[in-house]
Amino acid sequence: MRILVVNWQDRENPQAGGAEVHLHEVFGRIAARGHEVDLLCSGFPGADPETVLDGIRVFRVGTRYTFPMHARACYEEGLERNGYDVVIEDLNKVPLYTPRWQVKRLVVLVHHLFGATAFREVPIPVAAAVWLSERPLASLYGGHPFQAVSESTAEDLVERGIPRRMIRVIYNGVDAQMYTPDYSQRAPGPTFAYLGRLKRYKRVDIVIRAFAQLNAGGATLEIAGQGDHRAALEALGRSLGLQDRVRFLGFVNDDEKIALLRRAWATVMASPKEGWGISNLESAACGTPVIAGDSPGIRESVVNGETGFLVPPADASAFAAAMRGLVAQPDLVRTLGEGGRRFAEQFTWERSADETLEHLEQVIAA
Repeated sequence: MRILVVNWQDRENPQAGGAEVHLHEVFGRIAARGHEVDLLCSGFPGADPETVLDGIRVFRVGTRYTFPMHARACYEEGLERNGYDVVIEDLNKVPLYTPRWQVKRLVVLVHHLFGATAFREVPIPVAAAVWLSERPLASLYGGHPFQAVSESTAEDLVERGIPRRMIRVIYNGVDAQMYTPDYSQRAPGPTFAYLGRLKRYKRVDIVIRAFAQLNAGGATLEIAGQGDHRAALEALGRSLGLQDRVRFLGFVNDDEKIALLRRAWATVMASPKEGWGISNLESAACGTPVIAGDSPGIRESVVNGETGFLVPPADASAFAAAMRGLVAQPDLVRTLGEGGRRFAEQFTWERSADETLEHLEQVIAA
């Protein structure tokens, strides 16, 4: 097959996140099986306009702010002549309205929709624009097949008018050969971790406030990731007197990430909405429990009481209570971690690639 994926970013982009991990893990495997996969995405400072990543030919146009204006022109004036069997819009930010591009076959891949959460991240005029951009989903995209990464995302699409029969749920995976437990690396003292982008809507502030309520001597919180909300989070930590107990690690490479997951007693995620929560699965694969908000998407990547704890979202006291429970029962860290490892082993990128390929073949055959 000849496949074109349209996404705002590739995995080398400094703003890349879970959607880009999914894109390259799945479509890199599809490319390795002999299919031709191209990616149309935005550029970033210092980026080559064309490159090859994971067997995927990458075309970069515009910036993260101007990409919508350049993407359609790049397709219609150049890429369209490649005669793609299917075009996939990886819809994880503002829709690109690819049905207007007159592509032969379109599949819409959705991680999660911002909805009202946009108002937690950006100024009201920008948030309103994002919210409004999602409103015409049913009228513009309703006749095309969808692929969602969780049942929560599928339900969100149905609520917006997409027929459920048009949605195929294919879960994310995890590299269980790379993310593995090593219980000898567990920190001797209570250590909690957050891994992800430092954006306002991720609600890392709740994680910090919960940690402040823990009152456990020697406990530490390690925060790994980049984002424009870091300065505000550091200021919050200082205001709570946590500057010696909360460490901001910034960007971490894969080896540092795995080391952090292995030494943590639990990772903590307070985001009010995710497509799935890849970092939760990576934590589980490393044998580390997850404490997360019982919110859409996330509740599917954590089994309450078996791989970690689900607590009311936005409730710092509930997060603190879950942390306190692990401090009081250190053996529970190992028990939940072993349950997490068993859970993570069910989800592989190979399976995600297999099911995605099957779905695309069905779309083309139809």
